[in-house]
Amino acid sequence: MRLAVRSQLQSVLVALALSLSVPAAAADQPGTATVRQVNDKLQTLLKRKTPAGSAEEKQQAAEINAKLQSFLDVDELGRRAMRDQWSKLTPAQQAEFTKLLREIVEGHYVRALRSELDYTVAYLGEKPTDDETTVSTELRLMKNGKKQVIGVDYALRKDKGNWRVFDIVTDGVGLVENYRAQFNQVIAKEGIEGLLARMRKKTLAQ
Repeated sequence: MRLAVRSQLQSVLVALALSLSVPAAAADQPGTATVRQVNDKLQTLLKRKTPAGSAEEKQQAAEINAKLQSFLDVDELGRRAMRDQWSKLTPAQQAEFTKLLREIVEGHYVRALRSELDYTVAYLGEKPTDDETTVSTELRLMKNGKKQVIGVDYALRKDKGNWRVFDIVTDGVGLVENYRAQFNQVIAKEGIEGLLARMRKKTLAQ
């Protein structure tokens, strides 16, 4: 499935932000504290140098995926992105869609985590609303010798007592919104099965 450039950029940017080691702050609110904890766990994993294609590299990737699965609520992201279509899917289609979306999102993250860029991340604050919260950050990086500042907000919700990210908003545009537009466009032309076929192809190409 061909993902929009912004979707890919969001995955790369948030993965880079998550890979940073940032000292814990005593005044952190729950969502920010969760993001920082994941930072530390991912950095520990990423410090391990493993030979390309080795069993050790596969194990490392599996551990990174496990951490991301506990942090990223891809099920909720998918349900919100498919808001207009979710009830039209059979239970089997819903299960396959969620599985494929998880593989696509996590595939982007694993690749992005191995990118080498000169960057820092700044935590700007947190805005809680009921059982959800938004953690605002800025990603500051050098690209082609020029400084860039990109706003990245994490939308989290309580899931069985834990805070998990269900949306990432980059410069005002969220993954949920972006995916929804793409999914609706494909479904309008090719139906649900057409969307699933594109997603299967995408996962095989990763």
